[in-house]
Amino acid sequence: MAGEQARTASESQAQGTADATARIRELGATARIQELGRAAEPYVIAQRRYFHQHPELSLQEVGTTKAIARELDAMRIPYERPLGTGLVATLAGTAPDAYREDSSPRRRLLIRADIDALAVTERTDVPFASERAGVMHACGHDCHIAMQLGALRVLAQMTEALHGEVRAVFQPSEENGQGARMMIDAGVLDGVDGAYAAHIWSEVDAGTISCEAGPRMANTDWFRVDVRGTSCHGAMPQRGADAIVAAAEIVNNLQTIVSRDLSPYEPAVVTVGELHGGTARNVIAGTAYLTGTVRTYSDTTHEAMPKLIARIAQHTAAALGAEAKLTDYTVAHGAVVNDEAASARCRRAIERVLGPEAVGCYRGTLSGEDFSEVLRRVPGVLAFVGTRNPALGATFAQHSCFYRVDESVLVKGAMLAAQYAVDFLAE
Repeated sequence: MAGEQARTASESQAQGTADATARIRELGATARIQELGRAAEPYVIAQRRYFHQHPELSLQEVGTTKAIARELDAMRIPYERPLGTGLVATLAGTAPDAYREDSSPRRRLLIRADIDALAVTERTDVPFASERAGVMHACGHDCHIAMQLGALRVLAQMTEALHGEVRAVFQPSEENGQGARMMIDAGVLDGVDGAYAAHIWSEVDAGTISCEAGPRMANTDWFRVDVRGTSCHGAMPQRGADAIVAAAEIVNNLQTIVSRDLSPYEPAVVTVGELHGGTARNVIAGTAYLTGTVRTYSDTTHEAMPKLIARIAQHTAAALGAEAKLTDYTVAHGAVVNDEAASARCRRAIERVLGPEAVGCYRGTLSGEDFSEVLRRVPGVLAFVGTRNPALGATFAQHSCFYRVDESVLVKGAMLAAQYAVDFLAE
């Protein structure tokens, strides 16, 4: 009886594979992606809302990882968990030439979705708002998970069109810049021929996708400056050296790096996000510190930044009778630079599956993204999936507590990932 049931299941699966193959031949791979994508749209939106409602911070994505695993189990897509959180799924193509005689894939494409959220208190009124106080998917990583699951759902039903293997990485800890390196150290780039990722983006119009070649996102660095003065009574300022005043002047003077030390043709940002100092309202502060971030494109500007910050901090403090030192300068990750051939392939995929009107144009951003670590090692592309739609209130920038997206773009992102995978593996 059990053997008969197994044979029936096997025959049913074989028939399903044959039907899918016939459908691909009848419609073509792109038409099949469009058909399956339209059918998957409710699923993609539902997944996005679930993950939005249950956000987790970097390296704490335990529930997120379990939920992704459940979806992959339902699709019968195998996966591994090389780290504490996140996972790596493998979708094997069944085209006749997908694998060589030694069982290695003819080509292997890595696709990536980051899965962590931010320490932001949500202030939207959506019914699926974050259930976790002080944590929010305010950068669109919930959308990235949903789009990648949607792409896998589509591709799993048309593996006959895959002339190789898709390695789907659900990466933890992008927001603190650690996750990509951790996954790379775990071996996710072994045997990979190319890479693809997409980022939901609030500055690109909904319905369009930008994938231009060259620098797209910036080198990302973090810094800290410690200031030491002399504390004294708040009514006797002449007896001390105010560390807070010195720190405030350092904040102002750091802006002259961009306006006076760099060429106007070199994009850069120096942002101080924290300034701490003082112990009481009637005491001149003896110590203070400030922390911030630096964003650059060119290697020359990137390398010059630590010396420029140290110089300005030291001399500004000295002019006010205090001392300052650059105590930490951390390079988080490099710039995202899209490979020219990969960008051209992505543009063709957009035109093919979504139409020429879906090709967007975006100058790039000085925001950072650790997918850069992948693109430093293998050729690939990061696409900006536009979500800006004033009619829906989808106008707030990434990391805003009011951040929201036009969910109609999510299935487009899923379909593009599927089309890119089919095209890449067919080459």
